[in-house]
Amino acid sequence: MTVRWPRLLTPTQLSQIIRNQKNPLTALQIFKEAKRKYPKYCHNGPVYATMIGILGNAGKISEMKEVIDKMKEDSCECKDSVFVNAIKTYAKAGLLDEAVSLFKSIPQFNCMNKTNSFNTLLQIMVNATKLEAAHRLFLESSYGWEVKSRIQSLNLLMDALCRQSRSDLALHIFLEMNNQGCCPNRESHRILMKGLCEDGRLNDATHLLYSMFWRISQKGSGEDIVIYRILLDALCDDGQVERAVEILCKILRKGLKAPSRFCHHFDLNRCSTGEDMEGAKRLINEALVRGGIPSLASYSAMAIDLYNEGKIDEANKVLSEMQERGFRPSYLIYEAKVGALCREGNADEAVKVIEEEMVKGNCVPNAKVYNIVLRGLCNERKSAHAVGYLKNMANQVGCIADKETYGILVDGLCRERRYLEASIVLEKMLIKSYWPCVDTYNILIRGLCSVGRQYEAVMWLEEMISQGMQPELRVWNSLVASICSNIADIDLCFERFN
Repeated sequence: MTVRWPRLLTPTQLSQIIRNQKNPLTALQIFKEAKRKYPKYCHNGPVYATMIGILGNAGKISEMKEVIDKMKEDSCECKDSVFVNAIKTYAKAGLLDEAVSLFKSIPQFNCMNKTNSFNTLLQIMVNATKLEAAHRLFLESSYGWEVKSRIQSLNLLMDALCRQSRSDLALHIFLEMNNQGCCPNRESHRILMKGLCEDGRLNDATHLLYSMFWRISQKGSGEDIVIYRILLDALCDDGQVERAVEILCKILRKGLKAPSRFCHHFDLNRCSTGEDMEGAKRLINEALVRGGIPSLASYSAMAIDLYNEGKIDEANKVLSEMQERGFRPSYLIYEAKVGALCREGNADEAVKVIEEEMVKGNCVPNAKVYNIVLRGLCNERKSAHAVGYLKNMANQVGCIADKETYGILVDGLCRERRYLEASIVLEKMLIKSYWPCVDTYNILIRGLCSVGRQYEAVMWLEEMISQGMQPELRVWNSLVASICSNIADIDLCFERFN
């Protein structure tokens, strides 16, 4: 290990040095050596965050825990994000108890805020369907001064209960929010409205909608139409089309603050017959967007909601109409459209959205939207075509391929048994100092062995070991079997020659 140490070391310099190491254990060694080499030097929070992040991403749990303990001992000021990353690492490794233990020990560190780590741990518990444990954690930890806001955690609990078809309990939490010093936000209403409608509690959902008129819709926000639409669709599905139309008129007047003439602008009687349910829903959607005062917020909310539901044709009409009215679609709309097309197995159309529609709309695609398209192409077994977009990204201002981009391409190429092309992409990934995970190496090495490319397989094995990773047993088996197969072929050729 050769390191060019500066004459005077600063925490920022050390962070850069350890970040450039491809082996996390080498980075840890440098991290420890810094204090011995510079007696007056002291690690700060960002340096600890960098080191903990490197070890966590590499799955070095025991080493990460050692550095966390050292950070507590040094009592340097640290941010909540350090614990968020560590908690995610423990959870990914199946060590939920360790994650809980770390969270409960945060008061022993010099950290003034644990809101994000609290919400992260709560989300992990909810995803693991450990609702009782999540409830206990909330009761134990949500009232301390270190948790700045409880609204996100309460929304998480409501969402978990609604997914368990317990919207009755979610409604109880919602009603208690004010007593908890929390004011329900738009997301609170959306979660509960969806849960109540899915459980068939349409009367409760209607009362919730009316409460919105004086809670969050006092100024007639266009973004609220997504929540209104949940109830109106549910009423239509239940055969209560006339009631849906009646509530729609109230929404236009009280929720969206539309002038009276707008309420009569649409022939809503066409949908009150209930004969064409989908047609009725489309008319209601049009009324929600056009019936109020048209705004970028209302068009965007409706278009994104329709794309997320896979109703691409309806969403396209909303998109066209908003452009005709002079509203410029936001990046989020294009992202939703690209995602919808890829989910429908139409990645080529998603490519056109990036190359044509976004260019025409003066909207610059970023790595996130490119990654959605690349994953869609790879899922359609067009990974070789997807690789070509690396050059497009490089030529795009402000769009840089990230670790996820390269990971998507390598995984897609390997699934199509294009192992040599995957090797080229992986090499570019390493040049950018993005270190792949152990599974990527295992799959690629085994794949190269299966197509008789032992030399490349051994080269990647050496690279893998140099990064402190341990190959799985099947990698060694594949390599040995491939080499032995080649030796057998050589012996057979030699016998025939003789």
